[in-house]
Amino acid sequence: MPREAELDIRGGGAIPAPSVYPRPRLRRAAVPVLLLLLSSCRAAPVPGPPAPEAAPRMAAPFPEKLLDLVERRTFDYFWDLANPANGLVPDRAPTKSFSSIAAVGFGLTAYPIGVERGYVTREAARDRVLATLRFFTASPSGSEPAGRTGHRGFFYHFLDMESGLRWERVELSTIDTTLLLAGVLFCESYFDRKDPGEEEIRRLAEDLYRRADWAWARARPPLVSHGWTPEEGFNAYDWHGYDESMILYVLALGSPTHPVEPEAWTEFTRTYRWEDFEGQQCVGFAPLFGHQYSHVWIDFRGIRDAYMRGKGIDYFENSRRATYVQRSYAIRNPDGWKGYGENVWGLTACDGPLDGTLTIDGRPRRFFSYAARGVSKREVRDDGTLAPTAALSSLPFAPEIVLPALAEIHRRYGASLFSRYGFLDAFNPTLDEGAPVEHGRIVKGFGWIDVDSLGIDQGPIVAMIENYRSELVWKTMRENPHIVQGLKRAGFTGGWLDAAAN
Repeated sequence: MPREAELDIRGGGAIPAPSVYPRPRLRRAAVPVLLLLLSSCRAAPVPGPPAPEAAPRMAAPFPEKLLDLVERRTFDYFWDLANPANGLVPDRAPTKSFSSIAAVGFGLTAYPIGVERGYVTREAARDRVLATLRFFTASPSGSEPAGRTGHRGFFYHFLDMESGLRWERVELSTIDTTLLLAGVLFCESYFDRKDPGEEEIRRLAEDLYRRADWAWARARPPLVSHGWTPEEGFNAYDWHGYDESMILYVLALGSPTHPVEPEAWTEFTRTYRWEDFEGQQCVGFAPLFGHQYSHVWIDFRGIRDAYMRGKGIDYFENSRRATYVQRSYAIRNPDGWKGYGENVWGLTACDGPLDGTLTIDGRPRRFFSYAARGVSKREVRDDGTLAPTAALSSLPFAPEIVLPALAEIHRRYGASLFSRYGFLDAFNPTLDEGAPVEHGRIVKGFGWIDVDSLGIDQGPIVAMIENYRSELVWKTMRENPHIVQGLKRAGFTGGWLDAAAN
């Protein structure tokens, strides 16, 4: 397939030179605030059909070439920008940055997709994966505050792109290690041939997964801590309540070496919030990434734990409803942000224009830089900033509303928002010329446009487009025994899982 699809499309030029952009903040800072709001829920079961076994297709014709182009350009973020010597993927680009280990996990997930789509050869993808796994396997580990990549099988949230060592004083991150290991396990299952390189991939992947000491990470058992630093030990937060850490507990439960007990899943689900909001009933979590990340690798259609059996749905259906919540909110647009509507929506953790309050049309408006934007019944963080990944990474859940959103966002904003590596991270139509933005730029007639793409937002786009089109990641991961074991120990039953062998 040629590098650029044969499609007359706006926004095919080079990414504009970035404005002055300070070092990106530690981007999960807002998430613990959301987690602390979670509380126990004992809502009565809500009847409803299980999620469909196959994602519904649009009834109306859709330009497949646009989907082709988005998937290819987003894939190229990982293929072009990863350090070929160690596989590290930049947190963002084109602004020079450190590597995000979660972005590496998404990159590892993207490479086999590139093979299946014909973007790269299987041999080239194999070699890129090998470079990545060899680096992490051989990287220095220990409790020292400097000169280390990780400790106890976990890795630091951000690493220097060249040396691979801890970036400044960031935490040893359990969730970012999880997303890295999810990509590792996907490669373990995908590269299944009797080829010396593929055999080495399987050995290294298994070794890396077995090293993670989930039992050690339980600072307050049975839950797993958000993170640890040599300077302060474990932080004050544990993963509980519905969010992106579903996959963390699946991997922790499935570990053959250092597992957590099934009680961890029970405690995790105990603080879910079942909400009735914007015409939908579902477990609430405000930013859409929490409804997407675990679903990149795990096919939750038709399988249920005890909590979802009580609600009569599954987690796939829950994410579908959460996607509709966001669209409904954008249509209602209670704060009157510009651009919101039926086909322009999507709030999640993303870049933003500034931290501060501006008066616009006689009304004070609060804006954020990087923040976990989103809406639920008990949590609304909305400053008019939309992220293409919010809608696009929900494609398998609700293609009937996501594909029109893709087409409309591209049509309306693509000249400035769509560039070399697909969609830039975020945009805000409310801001106009003269706004004192700290990041990004103002484009006359469009509003604020980010200058960067972010690895952790690009990754779900390419993976979920492929899951919608071929179910590649889902089908592959259904064969991984660690995923199967983790789901079964969490109490999931039904669907494809009942037929899966441990």
